[in-house]
Amino acid sequence: MTEQAAYIRSSAVVSRLIAGETLVVPVRGKVGDLASIYSFNDVGTTIWESLANPTTVNTLTDLIEAEYEVSREQARQDVENFLQEMQTAELVMAVEVHGSGVRQRTELRETA
Repeated sequence: MTEQAAYIRSSAVVSRLIAGETLVVPVRGKVGDLASIYSFNDVGTTIWESLANPTTVNTLTDLIEAEYEVSREQARQDVENFLQEMQTAELVMAVEVHGSGVRQRTELRETA
């Protein structure tokens, strides 16, 4: 994950907050994939809600650190783990933000 990369929810999902829990269902071929329902805890829900618009890892880390009173390192690790898992499941994608436009990134590069 790079410092400059922004992330956003996939448009091919439906999510709802039910009884304090966020449930996310991928939509494939105009049909909900009920075999792949995702459920998020409070931290995951906070990150998910923030991903309605392009958001950077640093912004998400700041949010989690402040909201849950955890160390910056723990917040960063939680954010990166969540984003990695959601990218693998194709629920979140990396995008490039240029002025007022957003474009999906076609190549993701890991930086050390």
